[in-house]
Amino acid sequence: MIHKNFLLLFFFVVISNVINAQHSLSLNIDGITSEEGNICFAIYTNESSFLKFDKVFKFGSGKAVKGSTAFQITDLPDGDYAIAIFHDANGNKNLDTNILGIPKEQIAFSKGKMKMFGPPKFEECVFTLNSNMEMKISLQ
Repeated sequence: MIHKNFLLLFFFVVISNVINAQHSLSLNIDGITSEEGNICFAIYTNESSFLKFDKVFKFGSGKAVKGSTAFQITDLPDGDYAIAIFHDANGNKNLDTNILGIPKEQIAFSKGKMKMFGPPKFEECVFTLNSNMEMKISLQ
């Protein structure tokens, strides 16, 4: 009886670890043109939240380092994600744009690129995370 209980407990522990798997994403950002301000990133999980600052799944920032900088993002469950990054050169915690809405600061996305008439869509930026991953993104 004790042997069966032990096996059951072991089975549930293994299954719960598989179901609740958490991964890390090593995000390497290059193309940073100055050391002013911060590099900011936002992670989104679906189209309806994409590029909406109040619906970010996970975000972070760090001091800009000319050339490149890196972030280690942890505790990400299996899933589909899209990332938006910008260089907040003036440190105002906003992506500055001109009167047409075109960014004045460097930006980048996990896959997609800025278009003539706006940012890429979620499905153009999405990637699937199901294990630890390393990603390199270049600011434009």
